[in-house]
Amino acid sequence: MARVGTEKLRKKELIDATIKSIENHGFQGTTILTISRQANMSAGIISHYFGSKQGLILATIRHLLEELRQGLLQQISSSEQPVTPELRLQMIVDTNFACFQQSTSVTRTWLCFWAQALHDPELARLQAVNSKRLLQNLLYSYRQIIPNKEKAFLAANMTAAMIDGLWLRSSLSSTSQDEFKKAEQLCKQFITSQCQLGNKL
Repeated sequence: MARVGTEKLRKKELIDATIKSIENHGFQGTTILTISRQANMSAGIISHYFGSKQGLILATIRHLLEELRQGLLQQISSSEQPVTPELRLQMIVDTNFACFQQSTSVTRTWLCFWAQALHDPELARLQAVNSKRLLQNLLYSYRQIIPNKEKAFLAANMTAAMIDGLWLRSSLSSTSQDEFKKAEQLCKQFITSQCQLGNKL
């Protein structure tokens, strides 16, 4: 049992080291050597646990995706008030603009991931999973508010585009903290407007 716990801890440390290495060296500049040095582990440990740098990169992206998923589940389970469809939509925004998602190392990792996904089929597949999950989460709640299926789908697509686009713009801003706050507010205001329209239909 202790060995399983140690393996899990080491994998997490290597993932954290990968995120930090991407922050410092970029995607192309990140190597098994830069990661192992950041983690204070031997390069052989990476091969042992992940097979290659590519395997570790994929595990790192899956970790970020899981953080998003768990973040939403945590908000829902810990809510002290009934989770209405509109509140759930607001929680999705909260999750995507959480402090973890705003950290310099994570934002740079996401940016490098999106750029590299244009050339790497496996990363492109993970990006497709990410986009589909966000859209489905939004659509699940909108369908309970907006009776018209096509209008609900449009609202979900527009909200997803706002979340991704405003997050991207904020991450590239020199005043990113302020921009992230404004972006989160804009997304929530848009959701409120869509819900108000839906309730009138």
